[in-house]
Amino acid sequence: VPGQNYSMVTEFILVGFSNFPRHLLPAFFLLYLLMYLFTLLGNLLIMTTVWSERSLHTPMYLFLCALSTSEILFTVAITPRMLVDMLSTHRTITWAACASQMFFSFTFGFTHSFLLMIMGYDRYVAICHPLRYNVLMSPRGCACLVSWSWAGGSIMGMMVTLIVFHLTFCGSNVIHHFACHVLSLLKLACGKETSSVTLGVILVCVSALMGCLFLIVLSYVFIVAAILRIPSAEGRHKTFSTCVSHLTVVIVHYGFASIIYLKPKGPHSMDSNTLMATTYIVFTPFLSPIIFSLRNKELKNAIKKSFQRKFSPLSS
Repeated sequence: VPGQNYSMVTEFILVGFSNFPRHLLPAFFLLYLLMYLFTLLGNLLIMTTVWSERSLHTPMYLFLCALSTSEILFTVAITPRMLVDMLSTHRTITWAACASQMFFSFTFGFTHSFLLMIMGYDRYVAICHPLRYNVLMSPRGCACLVSWSWAGGSIMGMMVTLIVFHLTFCGSNVIHHFACHVLSLLKLACGKETSSVTLGVILVCVSALMGCLFLIVLSYVFIVAAILRIPSAEGRHKTFSTCVSHLTVVIVHYGFASIIYLKPKGPHSMDSNTLMATTYIVFTPFLSPIIFSLRNKELKNAIKKSFQRKFSPLSS
């Protein structure tokens, strides 16, 4: 019976920011709260602008809306709990709530990676096969790609969560993280299969993420080759400018993830590890709408037009 595996631990304690000096916590709380609200508002602005502007009803912006949705949900799954615990003395989380948080964070996190991969494919088709773009990126095809991204993220989230929470947790129930982080949670598991499960989870996650990154890099290899064949410098610049925002977000996304998960083991304090984790959980979603709004000329102009229609009487 699965319930027998979990009877030893019914709740966990999230250490989070509890070791930080108390006088610094209000400042961290305010900083992360503002970044969280900006993340929500920025992504909602992108979504409403895309849906209200007919000129943006293209596959690239459909994928951008799906990406904004995944970022909002990923942030909502983790950050509110982190903010509440930052100013609270009661930092316990039930077994079910911990499993739910892990499932949703993995689901939306992997969906985000799959959507970035699809956006890279979209740029590849637009630049390398422009005459076949409308066929390859038809509305039905785009809807299928987005659906498969969400389905793939859900499968990854469900698989990792079931594997981890099938283990027996005994002894300490203290998670040295501000969320139900999979590696921190696996350290609390006991049993002979713990080491093999840990290795399996790492291999599954790394394989999926590196597979997405490999396909993105491969897309840009063909894109760069196609751009270099354009005779005029202006043409090359104009073509590459359509990829800058996506490429920047990919670099930020995988760059911060690499800093956290691929850093060499050493005498890092728990406080420094906590701050480093917030760069991926809070800072990366915060940067994404800024990058797409500032580096994408069409989106930036559409946002300006929507604001002018709403707030400028002359434009009406």
